Amino acid sequence: MKKLTLKNRFQTNATLLPNDFIDNYMVNANGEFVKVYLFLLRHLDDPCSSLTIPMIADCLNNTENDVLRAFRYWETSGLLRLERDAEDRITGIELQKMTSVKKSGADVMAAPSLPVPEEPAAEELEAPVAAPAVPSNAVQLDTFRAQKEIKSLLFIAEQYLGKTLTRTDMETITYFYDTLNMSADLIEYLLETCVENGHKSMHYIRKVALSWCDSGIETVSQAKEQSQSYNKNCFTVLNAFGIKNRGPAASELTYIRKWAEDYGFTADMIEEACRRTISATHQPSFEYADTILTRWHENHVRSLKDVTVLDEAFQKEKAAQRIASVRTRTSARNLNNFERRNYDMDSLEEQLLNSN
Repeated sequence: MKKLTLKNRFQTNATLLPNDFIDNYMVNANGEFVKVYLFLLRHLDDPCSSLTIPMIADCLNNTENDVLRAFRYWETSGLLRLERDAEDRITGIELQKMTSVKKSGADVMAAPSLPVPEEPAAEELEAPVAAPAVPSNAVQLDTFRAQKEIKSLLFIAEQYLGKTLTRTDMETITYFYDTLNMSADLIEYLLETCVENGHKSMHYIRKVALSWCDSGIETVSQAKEQSQSYNKNCFTVLNAFGIKNRGPAASELTYIRKWAEDYGFTADMIEEACRRTISATHQPSFEYADTILTRWHENHVRSLKDVTVLDEAFQKEKAAQRIASVRTRTSARNLNNFERRNYDMDSLEEQLLNSN
């Protein structure tokens, strides 16, 4: 393969990036985290620079939570130190000196459930190598990297949950990583999302993780897309029903998920069902809306256009039933109006006898 020749035609107004960052830090970092760090380097020596978290988020086309996650990642990696005020708000960022070997606060955190491999004894080193029990360098590197990521996750989990993790907590997070094969970034976003929604129970967090796994969610972007869809559906229903200043109750959320996930209805379809519910009952009723959407689902209705077709068919059927009912009543009325003749049976009998 032909070698590439790299040329540098600019020397000024540049941001220097240490090789140690590329060799030891960038490889394992999320791309969004790298963007944030490079942005900080860019403004490090700018005397006119005055940054805010919203400003960084806007410049990088990220959310403020994305920026905060990057801050926490690089802080645990040892590349920066966050300065906070008495109310735990970030007031400053101090970039730290890089070392050849990556170290972080998470690396030195105690984790009883994650034993560190011991150094081999001298006699083990001298033993003949018949069937190597020591993994290859690639496997050793993966194992070491996994341990570092899990330790970092445990450290981050403690920050989110605001407590010292129990052994069960640590085993649950390890289960996300090892068994569900969730990435470190996805697990961190899982913790952030649950805590922001007021749920710090590890049992609840585990249920969400299993739900994501069943839905095939493997990246943070996929989780965000599902979260946005969930929030949109909840807002659509509550707004259509005129429910303000609260989120959906557990039973209401079950209906919303049924309509959106099991039935696969779009927000405009769900909104139309809620509108018809209010028109018919004059009050919010998830049960009534469910009967409408269930009927649409059973009739394979997938769009508002299909709803119109179904409505027209229903109106034609009602009209036909109405006509049939009118005809039945008319026939009965005509039969009842038939003029009956009155006969004097005694007189008829006398006439028959006299004729003989």
